[in-house]
Amino acid sequence: MTAPKLRLGVNIDHVATVRNARGGALPDPTRAALMAIEAGADGITAHLREDRRHIRDDDMARLKAAISKPLNFEMAATEQMLDIALRIKPRAVCLVPEKRTERTTEGGLDVVGGHNHLAPFVSELTRAGIRVSMFIEAAGEALEASKSVGAPVVELHTGAWCHAREIGDAALAEREFERIRAAAATARALGLECHAGHGLDFDTARQISGLPEIVELNIGHFLVGEAVFIGLDAAVRRMRAAMDEGRRAAGVKA
Repeated sequence: MTAPKLRLGVNIDHVATVRNARGGALPDPTRAALMAIEAGADGITAHLREDRRHIRDDDMARLKAAISKPLNFEMAATEQMLDIALRIKPRAVCLVPEKRTERTTEGGLDVVGGHNHLAPFVSELTRAGIRVSMFIEAAGEALEASKSVGAPVVELHTGAWCHAREIGDAALAEREFERIRAAAATARALGLECHAGHGLDFDTARQISGLPEIVELNIGHFLVGEAVFIGLDAAVRRMRAAMDEGRRAAGVKA
């Protein structure tokens, strides 16, 4: 079985969270991004939230100027974020749901209900040469709606599966993984590039890497947490190795 190389996108949001806890400039998210790339990351992801709780506007500009790999800008579908994206021109934009009260992104974007609102954002970003991804639940209707609004890429929300594994609910974890597996196959059938992310660790990344339809994993919080104990370089290298192990174990070749 052959598939494209599985890319690793490293989300550096929570390096900025640590910095903002005290104020000042350190630790520097741009330095973390450069280190992650040196360790094997294929791209860098950063989420500029409305409340600027971690990444700030100047971080996005510095990241775009400093890194040699693609920058993936996670953002809510608002006019303010659209203006920033069009000014910075990252390689990709991932449209995500956003609520001020959430600690982290809770679930996928409602592309079905928000179709008419989202379509103009996808169109304008695409005209600017920015590749658009929709962060969605692993569900057929969300995939079809993503294709309908013109997005070439979807990112499957893996949080429910990872949480089920974390709490030891094997039956729920199996059901959630089967949803992801089916959605990844549907994405390919629809001609959509398929990514995945949220809550992934070494073990879950290893397992999901066996799905040949998925060509990119975006991982952040876990890697920043591991960096406290083993360093960011080692955490990224170990994640890259886990992904490669998962591909090999499933018989998937690049």
